[in-house]
Amino acid sequence: MRKIVSLLVAATLLLFSCQTNKNDNSQKEDAIIISDNVITETVKALKEKVGDDNNRIEKGVKQAANLWRTSDGNKDDFKQFCLNNFINDANELDIIFNKVSRNFEIIYGYNNLITLELLEPIHLTYGEPHAIDNIFGAYSPYAHISEDFYKNKIAFIIALNFPSYTLKEKTELGSDWSRKEWAYARLGDMFTSRVPANLLQAVTTAETNADIYIADYNIFVGELLDNNNETLFPKGMKLLSHWNLRDEIKSNYANKDNGLAKQEMIYEVMKRIISQEIPQEIINSEKYQWNPYTNKTYKDGKEFVLDREPDTRYQQIINNYHALREVDAYSGDMDTYIKRKFEGSMEIAQPEVEALFDKFLSAPQAKMVGELIKKRLGRDLKPFDIWYDGFKARSSINQEKLDMVTQQRYPDAKALEADLGNMLLKLGFSKERAEYISSKISVDPARGSGHAWGASMKGDKAHLRTRIPSSGMNYKGYNIAVHEFGHNVEQTISLYDVDHYMLNGVPNTAFTEALAFIFQKRDLFLLDIKDDNKEKEYLQTLDNFWSIYEIMGVSMVDMKVWKWLYEHPEATAADLRVAVDTIAKEVWNKYYAPVFGIKDQPILGIYSHMVASPLYLTAYSFGHLIDFQIEQYIADKKFDQEVSRIFKIGRLIPNAWMKEAVGSPISVEPVLTATNQAVKYIK
Repeated sequence: MRKIVSLLVAATLLLFSCQTNKNDNSQKEDAIIISDNVITETVKALKEKVGDDNNRIEKGVKQAANLWRTSDGNKDDFKQFCLNNFINDANELDIIFNKVSRNFEIIYGYNNLITLELLEPIHLTYGEPHAIDNIFGAYSPYAHISEDFYKNKIAFIIALNFPSYTLKEKTELGSDWSRKEWAYARLGDMFTSRVPANLLQAVTTAETNADIYIADYNIFVGELLDNNNETLFPKGMKLLSHWNLRDEIKSNYANKDNGLAKQEMIYEVMKRIISQEIPQEIINSEKYQWNPYTNKTYKDGKEFVLDREPDTRYQQIINNYHALREVDAYSGDMDTYIKRKFEGSMEIAQPEVEALFDKFLSAPQAKMVGELIKKRLGRDLKPFDIWYDGFKARSSINQEKLDMVTQQRYPDAKALEADLGNMLLKLGFSKERAEYISSKISVDPARGSGHAWGASMKGDKAHLRTRIPSSGMNYKGYNIAVHEFGHNVEQTISLYDVDHYMLNGVPNTAFTEALAFIFQKRDLFLLDIKDDNKEKEYLQTLDNFWSIYEIMGVSMVDMKVWKWLYEHPEATAADLRVAVDTIAKEVWNKYYAPVFGIKDQPILGIYSHMVASPLYLTAYSFGHLIDFQIEQYIADKKFDQEVSRIFKIGRLIPNAWMKEAVGSPISVEPVLTATNQAVKYIK
């Protein structure tokens, strides 16, 4: 099945490649034709017509002009369109806003539902996926929506009357805006670039193929051999890379028998994945036994020489890069994916992100916490100790006992779904409120590690996808599920309770990660396992610091890799493999070697997000910072009330959201200050 899927995925990529080449000439011919002189003439004529000299006219005309193509009409057609369609009356503008908001909720809501259901055979445990499922999963009903709205001129009506504001303008003006003005601005953000549908489909195809590749990247650790030809893990046990591999390392800190040996073995597996020295036939197969230390493989005691994975991991990244790079020419000032991801999606400039991360990673607290971990472990630090889990309350609880609790409570997805309301009750929500929120969340059995998928219209449900073995949900799966549940609660409140549809959601993915962390940290409490440890608050601070320290380094690698890609646009997968190895080691040597006492470690290159979710990792870093500030703020307040208040602030820009939520912008200082206090107390 793997080979058939690979061939059909390749065929799909070729199909879209052919479509792109076929349309290249027509795309070039359909050029921007509105000059600065035409814009000036149109603005002047419009101001004379409506008798108004407000800035909205100039911004709207410029934005519409940047989107206008020869296929939309000539210069005179553009000018006449603006004169006919600019809305000067405030009441009419509000009527249009409400109608557009309603219609977009319908359109995007049902398109989201279609996408969700097309991907079910890939994401859920419906048996072995057929190759046709992957092709349908790569199809995006969104692909032509944008172009359709340009053809029927709806996009131009919106751009003309609800112009977009730059990040700088939102930062300077947003503090004085009403909620309605913020919603108007968010509507204006909908049409700022005009990307051909075939390029959008190519992006979706590349990302879906990468997601399929990662979702099926399991290692049967029960077939791993150490240098004594012994197995350390149960027969049949398989772990998804990188999530389950990482979580298995975390879980073995409480294992005093052979926990360290298991951790070291998994780290060897990770290094082979990063270097692509892992034998191809080992991936998602238990046909052979494998010694990751020597990289030798065996069957029935006889050694077999197997081919390595042929840089497939890095080819997925290259495919994503090329698909996204094709969009650059149609994105105005956001002419790289890096800009679109940070200034556009995150609304934080990439240089600011990197400077903030450098400040945190270079802080002296890293050595302080590192020394504390070393003392607690009673040994020198190992590279995989970036995932040290000993500050969490559960670290002292035997993993098998936790598994027994979760397996008994949640034998399947239906059992978890039935318990969601009860979980909210434990967190302080009223019965009515708990039933209201939980009724809008569905739990599905996931093929991969699990994820949360929000609704895009009222009346639809958010989906919690979680991996539940036939033996029942183990603790690691439960911990991830509680994180995803946090996403679902946020997705529900920020859709159903927000005052304007155009403000639904949160500023960016970092915020939804932060709000999910708030739930995830309460996983033991939700299992009715009490922790009366007086050091708990300080331990949580140290755990938060170490988590940020780890993920910021990975995020640094991700950002530097994408900069490298733009500097080397013709790079092959093999070139990228070498570059990732080099960049990961450089970041390690700068920020981690001084703490760990060991150089040239590639571990920061293992994260699967780098393959399937380009430049997503920074969201986790910001998520931890935001999570910490929110936790500090709500510590002496009612959890349910604050969650409901904060989650419905809506999609403002990041620092405006933070000021409204907790009274201060995003900063590393609160974590660093609290870490100083925690280290002193724990010592």
